[in-house]
Amino acid sequence: MNYDLIVIGSGPGGYVAAIRASQLGMKTAIVERAELGGICLNWGCIPTKALLKSAQVFEYLKHAADYGIKVNGGGADFPAVIKRSRGVADGMSKGVQFLMKKNKIDVIKGNGKLKAGKKVEVTDGGKATDYEAKNIIVAVGARSRELPNLKIDGKKIIGYREAMVLPQTPKSMIIIGSGAIGSEFAYFYATMGTKVTLVEMLPNIVPVEDEEVSKQLAKSFAKIGIEVRTEASVLEVDTKGAGCKVKIKDKNGESVVECDVVLSAVGIQSNLENIGLEDVGVVTDKGKIVVNQYYQTNIPGIHAIGDCVPGQALAHVASAEGITCVEKMAGQNPDPINYKNIPGCTYCQPEIASVGYTEKAAKEAGYEIKVGKFPFSASGKAAGVGAKDGFVKVIYDAKYGELLGAHMIGYNVTEMIAEIVVARKLETTGHEILKSIHPHPTMSEAIMEATAAAYGEVIHL
Repeated sequence: MNYDLIVIGSGPGGYVAAIRASQLGMKTAIVERAELGGICLNWGCIPTKALLKSAQVFEYLKHAADYGIKVNGGGADFPAVIKRSRGVADGMSKGVQFLMKKNKIDVIKGNGKLKAGKKVEVTDGGKATDYEAKNIIVAVGARSRELPNLKIDGKKIIGYREAMVLPQTPKSMIIIGSGAIGSEFAYFYATMGTKVTLVEMLPNIVPVEDEEVSKQLAKSFAKIGIEVRTEASVLEVDTKGAGCKVKIKDKNGESVVECDVVLSAVGIQSNLENIGLEDVGVVTDKGKIVVNQYYQTNIPGIHAIGDCVPGQALAHVASAEGITCVEKMAGQNPDPINYKNIPGCTYCQPEIASVGYTEKAAKEAGYEIKVGKFPFSASGKAAGVGAKDGFVKVIYDAKYGELLGAHMIGYNVTEMIAEIVVARKLETTGHEILKSIHPHPTMSEAIMEATAAAYGEVIHL
């Protein structure tokens, strides 16, 4: 029962850390109380993308005539859409099972809890067993955050898990919170035929994005019938009747909106309860485990990664943290992660992808900047695929040409953002992007065109 490393949690942070540890010669075990792959593979990133693809296909069918295709009839089989999504998730989870066997990682089923002396107590079916390791990684992830006046009951007030497996399409839904989760579900349900109202407390939806991106998404959402209410908050939800009566306060005062279901998408909170942090003295702050740049806690041999530590709560961040943590553990000298070069993606239609400074943040940081913007309405590829909404916006330091940030909204932009991440990692300048020949016709050449616009050399505007 002795290991070099025990990982508690098998999400994209935990299972990736375990595999890298095995590659580096460590005898490794992973503790998981539910399905391998964690929330991302089973109830987050992967199954939601399957749902969103079904919505996109349905949208294509509804607009087939725009492409010169005649379709007679055609409707959404909502239970089949849900079934496909669950099938995709199950397949990915089985893939992680295969990777555990391939890398000779022991999978221990149950609830893991830290104990003194670098031990992990695993409880399954009422039976507790202790395991010992030289190092432990806590990768327990997070869950939906609940507001005091918005308790999730799983039926009328739901979180993202319930939203993925509803038995039928609701006629109407109010979504509270317009971050990635709220916006993706707003697009999905609106496309499937639900009357969606999106409520955001801040002045713009997708509030972490550049303001121009937020405004474009609001326009695109309005086209498909989503009602967007910003600078608004939900005071209370009355669930006593057949549906929900939601009292909303905004700049125009208070109003009551009725709907079938309320989806709470107001963020996440880390799963820090009942995992023994207090028993062994691991320091936490504001609901997160305190770690250094190599994810070591204040207790030697205990580490933490992913959504339970400070930083962006994203799957790719958790994976990178796991690899960095394990490589340091193995005596290597990995570069600490640069949290200013983390891409963020939202997979509604149009998609959103961004990295680095927004225009506002760059100015506030004291940079003199060059800003370039290229609309997809001027893109040949966008016109050909029928997706002219959106743009690419790039921000450069005027003095040195440093690529400070990029913000995209449009068709397939989540596949384009990696170019910017690599460019920033390599400290590429605007001139180098401009003189790198991009293929035509592609959506990605908008990055080159936006750069040209920043430097007064744009051709196609």
